[in-house]
Amino acid sequence: MASTGRAVTADLDHAATTRLRPEARAAMEPFLDDRYGNPSGAHALGRDAVRALDEARERIASLLGCAPGDVVVTSGGTEADNHAVTGGLPARPGVPVCGATEHHAVLDVVRVLGGRTVAVDALGRLDRDGLAAVLDDVTGSGVEVGVVSVMLANNELGTINDLRAVADVVDRHAPGVPVHTDAVQAAPWLDLRVHAAPASMVSISAHKFGGPKGVGVLVVRSGTTLRPLLHGGGQERNRRSGTVNVAGVVGLAAALEATVRDRDELSIRTAARRDRLARGLSARVDGLRETVVVDGDRSHLLPNLCHLMIDGVDPEALLFLIDDGGVRASSASSCASGAVERSQVVDALAATGVAVDGAALRLSLGWDTTDDEIDLALDVIPAAVARIRAHADTVDVRG
Repeated sequence: MASTGRAVTADLDHAATTRLRPEARAAMEPFLDDRYGNPSGAHALGRDAVRALDEARERIASLLGCAPGDVVVTSGGTEADNHAVTGGLPARPGVPVCGATEHHAVLDVVRVLGGRTVAVDALGRLDRDGLAAVLDDVTGSGVEVGVVSVMLANNELGTINDLRAVADVVDRHAPGVPVHTDAVQAAPWLDLRVHAAPASMVSISAHKFGGPKGVGVLVVRSGTTLRPLLHGGGQERNRRSGTVNVAGVVGLAAALEATVRDRDELSIRTAARRDRLARGLSARVDGLRETVVVDGDRSHLLPNLCHLMIDGVDPEALLFLIDDGGVRASSASSCASGAVERSQVVDALAATGVAVDGAALRLSLGWDTTDDEIDLALDVIPAAVARIRAHADTVDVRG
């Protein structure tokens, strides 16, 4: 990729958010100025906003493999996940079920509603036998299952779930129950027209693939019951009230089009960079291991994610030092209020017997990651680990 002209830093936290694509910026600009109308307005400015919104909705639908009327605009992935799991207000009857490694926007809602979680295997994939057992246990107690939510790709590990196989389990053990997938991390890298097709509801968020923050989509396929989560003006076919962010939706559509256009070529380049990063760090840092990789096989992962465990290192100190060296990364989901603590994803892996001692480090590449950024990370991260280990015996950590 050509140089961007930016000072050399390594942004390896693209799973948290991405730089706005130029296509999205250009598409949004008119709607931040002269074309600022409210699509609920009856005048010419409002009608212009309606046309822009309808056109963007059609483009989004074609890229996601659904009908335009299935597209519900949201404020982002968290709202979309909350809406799908609850079913709106009042909440959908029945017990919600999800994987143990789901994003908190799903997992916490399932817990609040008294739902059930399903274990994963040592690679972070949903245990489908475990799913069948949970569904049988719920239905066998005379209670309905309300929804099954399984993320298409994990936001920390990059592990991809086979939604067709998941949907088959649901069809056999809880027929008629809707399947929701959080596809927020998958959207930049997988064709959702194929991989998310078995799901009744699909969540995406624009800022994960070069769109603006604060806008997302919940796909609600025809025949799926959904009450509004936000009540008020009845927008989005009475499924999500509130004035629609026209500029944001237009930007989301433009970013998604650019993502789909570039996806195949970018995935190949990104996987090569990710592999070089993982191999280089493994060679330079003792006691470092890729968390869900066995014998170098990364075929079950998104091409941009590298999750590591590093022995003998404090995660907070590691993140501080590599940030000071110009490398941005995270220890877990960046939606966890900035806390550096072991995540529910790592806990779920530990339950399978995977060794998870040490510091967790998530390195995630994006659409604009360069070879220079990988080179910088290969210099900064080993140096930071060495510095922490060298001073470990001299620091009083007893408080």
